[in-house]
Amino acid sequence: MEISLTVNGEARTLDVPDNTLLVDIIREHLGLTGTHVGCDTSQCGACTVHMNGAAIKSCAVLAGQADGAEVTTIEGIGTPDALHPMQAAFRECHALQCGFCTPGMIMRAIDLVENAAELDGQAVREGLEGNLCRCTGYQNIVKAVLTAAESA
Repeated sequence: MEISLTVNGEARTLDVPDNTLLVDIIREHLGLTGTHVGCDTSQCGACTVHMNGAAIKSCAVLAGQADGAEVTTIEGIGTPDALHPMQAAFRECHALQCGFCTPGMIMRAIDLVENAAELDGQAVREGLEGNLCRCTGYQNIVKAVLTAAESA
């Protein structure tokens, strides 16, 4: 199946089997390895990206569903010299350890900040429920999200 999508602002056309997952398109076909595969069951959130402006778990999206979509991955939100405010807050607040969950957590947190009416610690915890971190306590992650929200 041929699909066309825009990834990190670049139009792409790919020929992939119709059962290909968006996460595999991103990682295997486009070489953007910041999006991680953690569970293959849509439970951990390591594969979270933005599709058409909303945070989604890319392991649960088939190629056909992504046809015509605008996708933003962790590679599309900042650079090493100009971090996205959420990336900067995660660094500043020590909100990561091994880093495996971090790209998905950041992508979900950006969506949360952009769409939440009001954010406090409880709202952040509830908003990040679908993203798991096995290394940290969530306190510094919550702090980072609130720090980024204040600067937005």
